[in-house]
Amino acid sequence: MDLEMPTMTGIEATRRLKALAPGLKVVVLTVFEEPAAILEAVCAGADGYLVKKARARELLDGIQAVADGGSPLTSNVARKVLELLRALGPPIAGGQAVGRLDLTTREQDVLRELVNGLSYKQVADQLGISLGTVRSHITAIYRKLQVHNVAEAVSRALRQRLV
Repeated sequence: MDLEMPTMTGIEATRRLKALAPGLKVVVLTVFEEPAAILEAVCAGADGYLVKKARARELLDGIQAVADGGSPLTSNVARKVLELLRALGPPIAGGQAVGRLDLTTREQDVLRELVNGLSYKQVADQLGISLGTVRSHITAIYRKLQVHNVAEAVSRALRQRLV
């Protein structure tokens, strides 16, 4: 989904498509890297946000990640999301960590790398584990954090200081 289209914005198209078919996967592929555009797309239901200037391999990995149930963000977008989250202020519960929610050490490692803006493939390379293992850990992380995508997991990790 591009954000700038002739008849309606990609944000509105995403919102309408998700309302009609909630299980539909939508990946934003755009030139826009402004925090407002990123936030609006994610809130409209985008499952991933990739920028057109990304390397071909990163785009392919991002599309595959969405197909596998993930929510990829290109590195620059992840950085901007982190900046947005930091600007929101201190985490819940008076600034105290709310607990690790039974995340294993390896799940915390994977979550930390997602917070750092790495793709699933990059997490696998960084931690010396297979892509399938990363996906298994991410499934467990989503379940334990009660989230549905990377943006939500990263947001919760930062707000609750889980990593």
